[in-house]
Amino acid sequence: MTFQKTILLPGLLFLAIISCQPVESDLRVMTVNGSMFASDMGITLSHEHVMVDWIGADSTGYDRWHRAEVVERVLPYFLEAREKGIHTIIEFTPAYLGRDPYILEELSRHSGIWAITNTGYYGAVDNKFMPAHAYEESAEEIAGRWIDEFVNGIDGSELRPGFMKISVTEEQPLSELHQKIVQAAAITHLETGMTIASHTIGDEPAFAQIELLKSEGVSPSTWIWTHAQSGSPEANIRAAEEGAWISLDNVTHDPSHEPGETGSIEWYVNRIMELNDAGFFDKVLISHDAGWYDVGEPDGGNFRGYTDIIDYLVPALLENGFTESEIRQLMVHNPQQAFGIRIRTFE
Repeated sequence: MTFQKTILLPGLLFLAIISCQPVESDLRVMTVNGSMFASDMGITLSHEHVMVDWIGADSTGYDRWHRAEVVERVLPYFLEAREKGIHTIIEFTPAYLGRDPYILEELSRHSGIWAITNTGYYGAVDNKFMPAHAYEESAEEIAGRWIDEFVNGIDGSELRPGFMKISVTEEQPLSELHQKIVQAAAITHLETGMTIASHTIGDEPAFAQIELLKSEGVSPSTWIWTHAQSGSPEANIRAAEEGAWISLDNVTHDPSHEPGETGSIEWYVNRIMELNDAGFFDKVLISHDAGWYDVGEPDGGNFRGYTDIIDYLVPALLENGFTESEIRQLMVHNPQQAFGIRIRTFE
């Protein structure tokens, strides 16, 4: 399959030619619409959200929101992203924090954007979103739940996750509970081949997880350092040397940012350039960490769209010497390799 999509960027007509040519031609990903070739993902946003429910694991549930209302509010943002040339959105809201694959299926069907959901548990925020059974069960038992979702579907549906979303706190060393989450992710990966994306703030928790995965026989190349922008450039490079994916999230155009200020478009350009200069451009992922329909707010509260990367970051990268081929590497081929399902071991 080969197709062309024209994306109109400020001051530039950016022609993205996407073809079936991943490094591993049979690599597949799992969307809410089923399995497909990774080469069909197209331009991908590798960390976004649709909805979130902050009430906590002991109180959340599908009865907390009306799916039709969420779809109605969010669909225009998906359609806007599709008009900009986005083909795939990887949705990071985990179970017990507002994950709803049925909403993603509806949004995908109406917008034409592939959507990928997740399995796994979120340990940050003092474990507020951890289900009660996670405290008592072993890593093997928790992994069994995640594997079951991949094999049989989520909550009795036919909708399956395409990766794992976990998180740990900034505390060191990792708590026994959070070590267990990482171990469960390792077990699940060795059974399913799903990638592990971990909300990780700071350098030390990142390397603690990398070492734990290696001890479980899992290659760091299956692990995404989500929020890697929170780490130092040196740590980003060292993690990439281990094989980990460096996910620079929360890209946003904020006119109040001073040029080069942390979080500004210029800051992201500089961090990407540092990783490129170190030889690890092929390990970089970028996304907005946007969306966030808040179940507890009227009409979902403030919702941030999914187009600042296309509108602002891509032109800034091109202005700083990156080529269109490199932009395709960043937004098309890197996500294919990061989220392609296959078992990656460490010996």
